[in-house]
Amino acid sequence: MRLKALLLALTSLMALSGQAVAADRSGDGEPAFRALFKELVETNTAPGVGSCTLAAQRMEARLKAAGYSDTDIHLFIHDSAPNDGGLVATLKGSGSTKKPILLLAHIDVVAAKREDWTRDPFILFEEDGQFYGRGVADDKGQAAIFTDLLIRYKQEGYRPKRDIKLALTCGEETEGVFNGAKWLSEHHKDWIDAAFAINEGAYGADDAEGQHVSFDVEAAEKVYQDFTLETDNPGGHSSRPVPENAIYDMADALKAVSAYRFPVRINDATREYFTRMADIKGGEDGAAMRAIVANPHDAAAEARLSQDAMWQAMLRTTCVATMIEGGHAVNALPQTVKANVNCRIFPGTQVDEVQAALATAINNPKVSLTLNGAPSPATPAPPLGRDILAPIEKVVAEVYPGVPVLPTMETGASDGIYTTAAGIPTYGFYGFFEGPDEGNIHGLNEHVGVKSLMEGRRFFHKLVKLYADQ
Repeated sequence: MRLKALLLALTSLMALSGQAVAADRSGDGEPAFRALFKELVETNTAPGVGSCTLAAQRMEARLKAAGYSDTDIHLFIHDSAPNDGGLVATLKGSGSTKKPILLLAHIDVVAAKREDWTRDPFILFEEDGQFYGRGVADDKGQAAIFTDLLIRYKQEGYRPKRDIKLALTCGEETEGVFNGAKWLSEHHKDWIDAAFAINEGAYGADDAEGQHVSFDVEAAEKVYQDFTLETDNPGGHSSRPVPENAIYDMADALKAVSAYRFPVRINDATREYFTRMADIKGGEDGAAMRAIVANPHDAAAEARLSQDAMWQAMLRTTCVATMIEGGHAVNALPQTVKANVNCRIFPGTQVDEVQAALATAINNPKVSLTLNGAPSPATPAPPLGRDILAPIEKVVAEVYPGVPVLPTMETGASDGIYTTAAGIPTYGFYGFFEGPDEGNIHGLNEHVGVKSLMEGRRFFHKLVKLYADQ
């Protein structure tokens, strides 16, 4: 294993020596970045068939070639998951008492079948102004930018006032596997501890014509939790039906879940989102947004905004039935029915609060309601102060003039739930823009604009320096 790693490192070093010349001519190292990005995309890290460990080792070789020492890098490989390794690297600051900045990116990707794609998903293609390949947008584009950033800073001789940390982790895309961000947060927080973290999350939004609409910043994210509903009944012959029926009990329970509305809540992220979006949308929608910020109990504003699925999801915890199974024969009364209810919980809300609310809404002792899986952490929404937002607004004005910055709350989930729960406020934004199809992440022919990715690289080069020298 050590021999293999050594050969791999030597191969990467030889490749890098040739790239350095091209980087010097370009002025900002773009050829070297492209080579790094290509190597990362073409290292298959899909679950079961790929290796995050290999990707982490290759990024480690590049960091060491740039001058990082063994003491600057932690390559971690858990015994239970030899292919799910990751790394943490640190660019040491000049000794500021301020806590470090953490750059967090996952290097695993969802599966991709060659026969379904137009091009090989694990070969980086550049066509018609787009990069194509699995992970180019989610999340290897950002992982490459962050790794390249530490390399560039080292080559420039830049020494920040506070430490800058990089964590490349595995396990974000797949449930039930070793998750590097979770493991680090629970077992080696000292390696990643920081004042705040920048993670994947919100894209800059382009319209269908490719015009920039807004630069979105994820300042909070909801928490994922599944619940199992179950009803039992002695059953019997279908020719002699009785009023009590497990399917009917489940149907009533799911109708109750469907009808229940969790209360509207507002945090820093959604307050800023609706306040700024009100100016963009205008009209009745804009008026409703201003009203809901002023009074979260405004029923008319809530009803107006809830007509939009995204806005409705940003206002409250949501729970929805996603799977059901029951009965054992077409000619028998059902004995057991199970259903899964998937909840996306508003930041800071306890899982048991949601469970209690659902049980009250169902109000039927014949329906059991249990957790499906371990309880998720009740991750709070991090504060969105000017120390976080002002540098973003400054660099957006330089790189993307005239584009409004729009804080938002992610209705899905990312590894940010683990770092935020560990006391590291985590904010998510890619730094580059995607159109209405969002690069078709997780789908066929995933893509990201070449120009957009390079602008994102420029954006982070400026932004992280502002944060590091605060």
